[in-house]
Order: sequence, then structure tokens, then C-alpha cells
Amino acid sequence: MNDFKTVNLLGINFTKANEGEILEFITKGLRKGQEKYYVVTPNPELLVIASGNPEYKRVLNGAKLALPDGIGVVLASKLLGNPIKQRITGVDLTENLCREISKKPVTAAFLGAGPKIAELTAECLQKKYPGLKVSWVSEEWSSDLSYKPVDVLFVAFGSPKQEIWINKNLQNLPVKVAIGVGGAFDFISGSVPRAPKFLRSLGLEWLFRLIIQPWRIRRQLSLIKFVFLVFKEKL
Repeated sequence: MNDFKTVNLLGINFTKANEGEILEFITKGLRKGQEKYYVVTPNPELLVIASGNPEYKRVLNGAKLALPDGIGVVLASKLLGNPIKQRITGVDLTENLCREISKKPVTAAFLGAGPKIAELTAECLQKKYPGLKVSWVSEEWSSDLSYKPVDVLFVAFGSPKQEIWINKNLQNLPVKVAIGVGGAFDFISGSVPRAPKFLRSLGLEWLFRLIIQPWRIRRQLSLIKFVFLVFKEKL
């Protein structure tokens, strides 16, 4: 267990902590050898999915840490009177955690995304943080990897697949911490451009992604249902 308070939003218990606190908790826990666990980063779309899928809601709430990946989650928590401290995206968590563990005797592995994307992600991060120790990278999980212990496993299968997969397989994975990071590999590897910092600070990263990936419009429509669910809970 951790000592963080939680914020319940549409049935999901989000961790009430800032990024610095999260990074410290994960890195210190690795040294102490605590029980293995997983981390999720739900956004409004995933909250909508969970609202109609009790099993997926159970999976998200089974995580030791649930971090708000989406400005909509942060704004909704404020509207409901129990504000989450800070938005923590999968890509920022991946980058900053790799920065921290590069200074320590900790290994990382990268699983998922498209062809060669995990490999490119690991290469980019090692160039940025030369001390980062990468145990392995793979587009898909295979039995061969079950013999390669690793401290932190970043999983980029996309949601909800990655959370369900981690929850189902965690106890049999040779890892200490598994983290679902969505499209983080695409951004870190440079395969997909990320929104400029000023747009991210305004909470408009979703709009930038919609412009460069118009096919996401179907996914963005879930925001309408998200807003409805939040106001329903408020009332």
C-alpha cells in the first residue's frame, strides 16, 4: 500500500500526488523490493469505457497508482470539489522515470507499439539519459522474455488492452513494476509529433493530436459522454 490519498472520479480512484512524489515513490520502492504492482494513466476516454464495463473498472482500480492523463480529468476533479494535484501523462511519466532510474542500478524494458517503435524509444531515451540500463525491447510479449527479469516494464499496447493485459499477467511477469503508457513510445521515438509546450500547458494537446490524426475524432466523441457523466455526478 502507499500513503497517498485518492480522488474518486466516476468510480475510479485516482492517486492524489504530484509527479515528483510519484517518481520518488516508484524509485524508492524499487530499492526496498516491495511487492510487484502496476500503474495506470486513465484519461476521459478510459473513464467512459470503465463506466460501462465493471471488469475494466476493477482493472483500473487494481492499480497501486492511477495517474490522470488528460486535462479533462483534472478539470472534472476540480468541478466535483476534490481536485487532483497535477496531470501526469504517460509520455511524461516514461521520460521522467527513465531519467531518475538512469542514475540508479535499475533496469527497464519496453514492450508494445508498432514495428521497431519500442527499439527506437529505448535508443532515444538512452541517448538522452546515457545511464539508462535497458534489459530488453519487444513489440510483442513472448515466452522467451519470461526469463529476463527487469525492474520497470513500460507497456504500450494502447488502452484498454494494455491495462487488461498487465492485470491478467502481472504475477507471472519477471518485473517489479509494470506501467501502461499508451502512445508514449510514438512520441518519444519521434514517430508522432507531440504538441508544442505552450499548447500542452493550456491543456490543448488533445486538439493538436486531433489535427495531426483526424481519425481520432471517433475517440474524441467520448468526451461528450464524459462531460455528461461528470455533470450527472455533480448533480
